[in-house]
Amino acid sequence: MTTITTNVKGIRDIMRKDTGVDGDAQRISQMVWMLFMKIFADKEEEWEITIENYQSPIPDPFKWQNWAANEEGLTGDALMDFVNNELFPALKELDFSISPQAKIIRSVFEDTYNYMKNGTLFRQVINQINKIDFNSSKDRHLFNDLYETILKELQSAGSSGEYYTPRAVTQFMVDIINPQLKETVLDPACGTGGFLTCTIDHKKKLVQNEQDERDLQATIRGIEKKPLPHLLCTTNLMLHGFDVPAVRRDNLLNKPYADWGASDKVDIILTNPPFGGVEEDGTETNFPQKFRTKETADLFLALIIRLLKDGGRCAVVLPDGTLFGEGVKTRIKEELMARCNLHTIVRLPNGVFNPYTGIKTNLLFFEKGSPTKDIWYFEHPYPDGVKSYNKGKPIHITEFDLEKAWWNDRENEDYTQYAWKVSVEEIKNRGYNLDIKNPHQAADDLESPEVLLKRYQATEKKISEIQEEIVKVLTEALR
Repeated sequence: MTTITTNVKGIRDIMRKDTGVDGDAQRISQMVWMLFMKIFADKEEEWEITIENYQSPIPDPFKWQNWAANEEGLTGDALMDFVNNELFPALKELDFSISPQAKIIRSVFEDTYNYMKNGTLFRQVINQINKIDFNSSKDRHLFNDLYETILKELQSAGSSGEYYTPRAVTQFMVDIINPQLKETVLDPACGTGGFLTCTIDHKKKLVQNEQDERDLQATIRGIEKKPLPHLLCTTNLMLHGFDVPAVRRDNLLNKPYADWGASDKVDIILTNPPFGGVEEDGTETNFPQKFRTKETADLFLALIIRLLKDGGRCAVVLPDGTLFGEGVKTRIKEELMARCNLHTIVRLPNGVFNPYTGIKTNLLFFEKGSPTKDIWYFEHPYPDGVKSYNKGKPIHITEFDLEKAWWNDRENEDYTQYAWKVSVEEIKNRGYNLDIKNPHQAADDLESPEVLLKRYQATEKKISEIQEEIVKVLTEALR
């Protein structure tokens, strides 16, 4: 077990003793904002060397090294009084016009909370964190690996599970889209930043000089509306060497569709919008009548079409319900195929998103600027001996070598059992139902699309009822 793994395990064990930290999501949030402060302190040491005339945006009393670095420093009630009544108010109200780094700090702490109540335990956590040196390439590398483990744990942290997309899926999508150094890349529902960090790693291979590094940092954009994933994403990007704000707390669905102009458009969109999610009442009125729905994934798909430049490329994760859904879903698919070349749909098997959800998902690849003529489908097979994926045995990036080999050799008979092509005329005749089964495999004893649609709608209704019940319980508890 690595030293860092031991440190993080120690942090968790200490937090479990604190009565203020309730459940996995709060523990992760608490741990990450404290890690963020330590990472920021270590990054400032680097910025003082690499950024000319660098000035810290944090007033001296609130710098990590001045209140946390001394293991014999503040503790007990005095420490908790300082954190709750001095540190947090100062960081939440930080003047973000001072510098890009000030904007990062302010955006992180605006909706972050200190859950711990015991100052002695708090000091013990600080002392564990101080054992990690984020300026050490070895420590940073080890923590990057551990950080992915922390993100995976969100799958069991209640509703937070929606934030994690399997690394193999994000890696494959980025590899296929192949972002170039100066191309702008957006994830409009970025969660903890999986697509963004994969893109950064991909682009870093193209960096040759300081100007290239500036181009890289200027072309990564993420939007996340919830505070915990936003905090996780910002910390994740800092670990990947980002010195400027790249992720904004916002919900792009709240901006009127017609207000998006040429300056807002991007070259590439890589995303997994929350499926099964429902937006607040009134959000749908920001969209044209034909696209109005409360379903999050549908609204994001309509928005993605709008935000891509002509020639822009997109890879997006969508559930089966989008493929066979009717009504608004049909109109959005019609818009997609009229304005974009939806050239490929990779159909993923059951279990890719286990244990978060068993819903079957698909990867859609399209390019804006010309209508769809044909769609190639590729059915991703399980590896030999595997019947489903699970938390212990997730999908692996090497499994996508099959798709990568087929991608530029689609007529090759070696891939016939997995791949098939469907004309736009056939899809129009099907009422834009994109749920087309593999014709090369024996038909399974499956329910009809109509039955599946009814089941999908029933599931959506059940999700809404549960959400309403949670709100009702919380409202009662707060009275």
